Amino acid sequence: MTTFKKVVGTLHLWLGLSTGLVVFIVSLTGAIFTFQDEIRDATQAWRKVEVPARPTEFLLPSRLQAIVGKSHPELKPAFFMYMGPERSAVLYSTDKQGEYFATALNPYTGQELGHLDLHRDFFSIVQDLHMYLLLPEEVGGKVVGISVLVFVVMLITGIILWWPKRKTDRKRSFTIKWGARWRRVNYDLHNVLGFYASSIALILALTGLMMSFEWVMKSVYFVSNAGQDYPVEKTPPTVDTLQAVAASSQPVADVYYQQIRRTSPTAKMIFLGLPASPKQPVYSIAYERALYYYHRDEYYFHPVSGQLLKSIPHASKSNGQKMADVNYDLHTGQVLGLGGKMLAFLGSLISASLPVTGFMVWWGRRKKPKKQRGREVAVPV
Repeated sequence: MTTFKKVVGTLHLWLGLSTGLVVFIVSLTGAIFTFQDEIRDATQAWRKVEVPARPTEFLLPSRLQAIVGKSHPELKPAFFMYMGPERSAVLYSTDKQGEYFATALNPYTGQELGHLDLHRDFFSIVQDLHMYLLLPEEVGGKVVGISVLVFVVMLITGIILWWPKRKTDRKRSFTIKWGARWRRVNYDLHNVLGFYASSIALILALTGLMMSFEWVMKSVYFVSNAGQDYPVEKTPPTVDTLQAVAASSQPVADVYYQQIRRTSPTAKMIFLGLPASPKQPVYSIAYERALYYYHRDEYYFHPVSGQLLKSIPHASKSNGQKMADVNYDLHTGQVLGLGGKMLAFLGSLISASLPVTGFMVWWGRRKKPKKQRGREVAVPV
């Protein structure tokens, strides 16, 4: 083994031992979360509604908000999600402790269909574990981000170590020797599966880093735009608090919603923000497809008058901004539909297995007698 590969092997080993547990948790929870929409649809009947025989428009946000206010007066509305023609509308609210609740309603009739405490919701816990390890966001986010960054280095060093030196070794490097002893099978599982899943795992890791670190997002934006910058699409408008404005004659949420419907008539899903402060613009998004987050028109509204301050249609966005928009769909695999989700699931599952099989390789070598280890060719983890 060359000196270069020895150095790479040592780096691969100690980086893996130091971040293996975090990579295992993040990868396993990522695999579980991949099919969360499909599992929710199968177990939560209130997520879907029957479309009326005669087409009717959705109820306005103020109507839905009033219904939730009567049944849950202790909660403060935060934002709406109109999920699509065949899906319920959801009002997200917070209690005095800042915990989030989701109330699902029939968008055609206003009937309350379900009420969910997100603090105790299984997939919300899985998502929090995936992103923050159930730690405070500032701490957990950095731990996860750094561990995923190390995982990218692990993937690269792993491929360098795996790469067969001779042509005669290639067949052996691409297959798992199932009939061998368990240590050899474990070694093959670590190397062969790691190679096959490396491209998918790299995409999942890089898209995750775009969520964790702003400098990664800026780098992707810079490269995608060939070095050009488009500040108009990245800078939100400001609310002129010195200028007196007349309050809207109707609930501002209804004004936001109606303007979005007029400007993005083909949008199936709408994220509708609600005023949090008279000094901050209200941000909302119109998505072209339900449960897909790539094709989006973005809006900023005045919190008092309801006036449209700024809109960013999908068609006018730069390549860099479109890459940022498609990031979540890439990360979950749903950009390619069900097949993409299956690839993301398998890639995440194999990524979760790599710290386990790698640790077993290292531990097995520690337990061997010194003479036996001396007679063997050194195989880094």
